[in-house]
Amino acid sequence: MATAAKPKNETHFTDTKTLRAQARKNVEDGAVTANFPADRETIIEKLNESLATEWVCVLRYMRHYHTATGLVSEPIKAHFLEHAKAEQAHATALAERIVQLGGEPDLNPDNLTKRSHAEYKEGKTLKEMVTEDLVAERIAVEAYRELAQYLAERDPTSRKLVEHILEQEEEHADEFADLLDGWEGE
Repeated sequence: MATAAKPKNETHFTDTKTLRAQARKNVEDGAVTANFPADRETIIEKLNESLATEWVCVLRYMRHYHTATGLVSEPIKAHFLEHAKAEQAHATALAERIVQLGGEPDLNPDNLTKRSHAEYKEGKTLKEMVTEDLVAERIAVEAYRELAQYLAERDPTSRKLVEHILEQEEEHADEFADLLDGWEGE
């Protein structure tokens, strides 16, 4: 009598006794268990690049908020401030995840612009500021999309965080694109 072949998608679950024993090993590693991907350092590096990008964006948005002038600047300044706060929240979440993975968030000011995907472009006019912010959001969207694909099954927790940030970055890009649509100022 032939034995039935195992389905290709069958998942192996570790027995409770083994799970308990493994959890007691290297307890000082916190959330990082023995089965965490071997490329943890690469994941931390990529999250630090994203962290740098968020801080560069916070700084650019705050500069735009403080320097925007003109008849139509007030509602746009409100966007700049709102986005600065959102980017800072993203930075905080990324830093917390880096620490959970046993890494250190790189917040050295000398390293931020070197590691950031986005550039720190000031813009002289209100339209240039909005354009630079849209460009930065588009860069973030693509960088987060690539990172989410890389993380896929390697690190589902980081992937979910990155996908959440990606969703907000797409919304930011849409808002700035809407602001530029039919621009009649400057």
